[in-house]
Order: sequence, then C-alpha cells, then structure tokens
Amino acid sequence: MSMRPWVVVEPPDGRGLRRVTVGSATVGSVWSLRGLRHLLDRLGYADTDLDDPTSVCWHGGDRNTWPDRPWRRRTTMTVMAAGLLASMVLNVVIGWPDASGALTFAQRISGALLVLSGLAQGAGAVLAPDHWGRRELRASGAVVLLGALIALATDGLLFLMWLEEKEYTPYLFAFLPLGCWSVWALVLLIRERAWKGVPHPRKFAAGVFATALLTGVSLAYSTLYQPAVAPMRFALKAEFGRAREDRSLPFVQVPLKLSVKNTGEVSVYVIINDFTVYGRTARYSERGDSSAQAWKESFHHEEEAERHVDELTYRRLSSGRLYDPGDVLEAGQEDIREHVVQIPRNMPYDLLHVDLQLTYMRKDRGRIDVEHFRKRHESWRHPRYTCRADGCPPDTLAYIGRVRHNNNLVNVTRKPLYVTAFWSPTFHPVYSVSSFHFTGGWIDRAADKREIGKFGIATRHADGEISVAELLSVISPAPR
Repeated sequence: MSMRPWVVVEPPDGRGLRRVTVGSATVGSVWSLRGLRHLLDRLGYADTDLDDPTSVCWHGGDRNTWPDRPWRRRTTMTVMAAGLLASMVLNVVIGWPDASGALTFAQRISGALLVLSGLAQGAGAVLAPDHWGRRELRASGAVVLLGALIALATDGLLFLMWLEEKEYTPYLFAFLPLGCWSVWALVLLIRERAWKGVPHPRKFAAGVFATALLTGVSLAYSTLYQPAVAPMRFALKAEFGRAREDRSLPFVQVPLKLSVKNTGEVSVYVIINDFTVYGRTARYSERGDSSAQAWKESFHHEEEAERHVDELTYRRLSSGRLYDPGDVLEAGQEDIREHVVQIPRNMPYDLLHVDLQLTYMRKDRGRIDVEHFRKRHESWRHPRYTCRADGCPPDTLAYIGRVRHNNNLVNVTRKPLYVTAFWSPTFHPVYSVSSFHFTGGWIDRAADKREIGKFGIATRHADGEISVAELLSVISPAPR
C-alpha cells in the first residue's frame, strides 16, 4: 500500500485558482504549479510525484492547466485599491469641514455621512487584495462593490452640481477621473458577481439603499429645506432725543439712539452697516401747485413729495457704524448705541432725518473667513482696494474675505467666492459676493445678485425724523 497521500487538484475557477485537497480535507488553493509544490512542501509532502496518478489526481486539466494571469490580476487589484483610496480621501476632505464645524445638526450629519462613506471605501481598498486573492473573507467582494457604488454616487453628484455653473475648480481633476474609474470598477465587479459571498445579499442591498436615501435626504434638508423655513426677523430703531444747547459753542447737541435686535432664530454675519444723519432744506410755497410738473419738481431725486414744499435737499451731517464687518449677531441678541449729533444753533435745516441700515448674511447659508474680512484696507493708501462698483467714491474703506457655502459639496464644485464691502462717510454702503478679488475689472452685478440670493444676504432699514423747530423749542442748557 502506498504511503503517499491521495492529492486532488480541482478545476480552476473563474480567476484561475485551483483548490487542493489531501485525503478528504481541503488544504488550500494555488495559482500555479510552483504554488502547488510550495503548499505540499509546507504540509510535509515534498517528495510527492506530481506526475504519478496514484499520488495526484487532476480534475479539469492537467499539471499544465493554470489559466491565471498574475500580472493582469495584480494590476486590476492595484487599480481598484488605488481608486478606492483616492475616493476615500476625496470624501473625507469634502465631508470633514461640515462634520466638524457646520452650524446645524443636519449639516453635521451630512458631513459625517460623507466621512463614514469614505471609511467604507478605505475598508474596500484594504479588502481588495483578498477579493483578487484567495477570498478568505466571504464579504470582501461586497465591501469592494460598496466602495465603488459610493464613488459613483459621490462623483456623479459632484458632476451634476458642477454642471449647474460650469466653473473652474481644482476638484474637477479629481471627481471626473474618479467617476470614470467607478464606472469601470462597477462593470468589472458586476460581471464577477462580487456580492456572491455575502450571506444575505438582499439585506446588503437594502442597507446600501437606505444609506444612500438617508444621505440624500440629509443633504436636501441641510441645503434647501432648513435654510428656507427658518425666518429672519430684525427690530431696528432710530430716534432722536431731547436736544441740548452747548453754551461754550454756538452748537446744539442732538442725542440719537440706535438699536438693533435679532428677533429671529438664525445667527447672522454683519456684512456692512451704516447710520447717517441728514439735514433737510426745502423751498416753501403757500399756494402750492398740484400740476404734474410741480409734483415732479418736488419729487426730484428723493422718494418724497409735498404740495407746498419742493426742491427738497438732504445734506449729510454725521455718519458712522454700529458693527465692524464680520461681527456676529446671535439669535436674540440686542445692541443699543447712543450717538450725539452736533449742529449749528442757527441751522438752515427744517428737518433732521436719520437712516439706519444693516446688511447681513445668514450663518445657516454659509461661512465667512472673519479673520480676513475684518481687516480694513484704506483705498487712499492702497489704490488696489478702490471701490469697483458704479457710483462709488474713490476714497473708501474696503473689506474682503473668503465666503463658503454651508455644504462643502457646493464649495468644491464652484470657484472661490469672496464677500466684499465698501464703506464711506459720503456714500451709501456697497457690498458684493462674487469671484471679484481686486485683480482687475469690475464687479459682475448679474453673478453678484445670484450669489446674494444663495447666501441669504439681505438689508434691513429703519429711519427717524424730527422737526428742527421742535428741537429748538425744547432746548435745555448742556450740563457743565
């Protein structure tokens, strides 16, 4: 009776791997004749004659039947793992800013899902050698397939978002090639039926679908629904107080009280703000003229007209700000400022008028690089920062900072955007949100209007008015 074992080499599978049994026990799988010899050597059967039919039984081919192509298999494995790793990096880079620093819970969930999907792709990259190797882990193919599905979904979404504006972004050179790679990977994995090793393929498919649905719902909620339903409400007041006479100078001191309160539920960034006091002069007529031409002359450049008063003229007497650009007004926050306006005792004005305006950006729509936005640039010292909007005075204070959308998926499919603000005591504030960065040219107002709407930027106004005759009638001496 022969002392040599009865070795059975099974037919090659679809990858060229042949299972080996010794006696009735499976001892492993091999890709080549050399691999078979190494396996038998490790088992202590180094002297086995592979050509002896009493020692080795070949099924589905002889000792020369080894269809495996190592270079092709390893190349496929390498390309698959590299693509999964690159997709993992892209997902983590996009999702981490939202997961770690988003304002709302829904935005954090959206970012966290992207990070978790990246980790799933990393697991697929780790298991790719097993799937294109001996497949010792039954679910390795399914994990690789999941990673490819995530890559296709993410890159497809990024491409669709990019098509909306078709702007240059460096990320375009990442998600476009990865999108093509994901299509190739899915075709290959589906052809190989990579899900076959999963114990419950239907539950696996249901889990993938549920995760994709949750990601889509979270993205839509954080980007569209939540910012749209949270209303913005502000209470602005501007009113004059009781005037006092300055005995040492022929001037009258007029107190001005300004208040701003965020009565809404969303915190905001202050883009620019301004309060300006005007003195009004006019020409009076007892009879008046109700003709269209007279009304037109009375109306002039101001949105105000009276029958007995025309040629209205407003002159700036005082101008200032309550906040610096980039300041944050939290929900429920209220600020009050008292300002004193000094005007001549024999002033030629019949009315004093104050305008208060506040331009803000919702924090649930985007983030501003406040550190840079707060730095002021004096245009008379740095001509580069001269106001580039129509009608702007040449001498202004300029502020500029990077602004990003609340969802980083949007940021990586758009070119960089900047919020720009100009303030001058002789002109109304000017602001812009666009790619303008003082590199030449003028602010594109069409693009600016579109971005202002996306970031939820708006302006609130309040005004007050008092008769000069009333001021002078109640003047009290200023305290010494």
